[in-house]
Amino acid sequence: MTSNAPAVVLPFPGNEELAAEVAATLGTRRGTLALHRFPDEETGVRIADPVTGCDVVLVCTLDRPDSKLVALYLAALTARELGARRVFLVAPYLPYLRQDSRFHPGEGTSAVHVGHWLSGFLDGVVTAEPHLHRIQRLDQIFRVPARTVGAAGPIARWIRENVAKPVLVGSEGDRQAWIAGIAQALSCPHFMFNRLRHGDRDVELRLPTVAAQQERTPVLLDGIVSSGRTMIAAVELLRASGFSPPVCIAVHPLFSPEVCEQVLSVGAREVVTCNTVRHISNGIDLHRALALEARALLEQHPPAEAA
Repeated sequence: MTSNAPAVVLPFPGNEELAAEVAATLGTRRGTLALHRFPDEETGVRIADPVTGCDVVLVCTLDRPDSKLVALYLAALTARELGARRVFLVAPYLPYLRQDSRFHPGEGTSAVHVGHWLSGFLDGVVTAEPHLHRIQRLDQIFRVPARTVGAAGPIARWIRENVAKPVLVGSEGDRQAWIAGIAQALSCPHFMFNRLRHGDRDVELRLPTVAAQQERTPVLLDGIVSSGRTMIAAVELLRASGFSPPVCIAVHPLFSPEVCEQVLSVGAREVVTCNTVRHISNGIDLHRALALEARALLEQHPPAEAA
């Protein structure tokens, strides 16, 4: 690191593996952050390590975010109260980015509100494959440096090593260019379902004419899977159309283990996800890339007195 300040890496519960990777990459120590849940569901925060004059790196993926965001706020301000020089966040999954516009009268743009809020108590953020559509870059909603790690390269490598003769499949929308890029890296074909979403758990898919691809192994790709309804419908449609059991890949696994079992039960060969959220399906590593990006963030954005 170019700055002379020591760093302390503090993992939230469940983020210890990523925190260890970040600490090793920064060449620094991993501290202890204790969270206590009171009977009234308030959160108490205690940092067990000295942080005076240090850069503090909080490591917390933000799936099921509401209670975590309050704890994150308290942890960041506690670190500052105890003398931390700067406070950064490594959050492999960043929430609230889907609501990037007012889709119905009376709604707010949650992506902007949450980005501005986090910017108010953090000095920088690192995340993986954020769900960006109408907002094209994180610096449109963050007022502090925000760096991202892409999942396309690691996903392409996993497919190359594990799937013979793939054809990539997705749902039309904001992921089309992303899937096309992975297909180009693999020199393989791809096609997109037509998708009609009638509700959070009501999805209708239509398959284009792709009979020429049926000798290939379909690989379903998605960024975020929560209810799993789109993935289940896609597997069912592919199997009914004569395709071999598809491989299902997602970046952010927000779905339950039961949904994973449902996907397999309707005919998927396997379900594989990136380790942005701890899940039984994790098989594609992004921790190393996140740790390297965290190091770059601290090195390229020194504090004002060291700039």
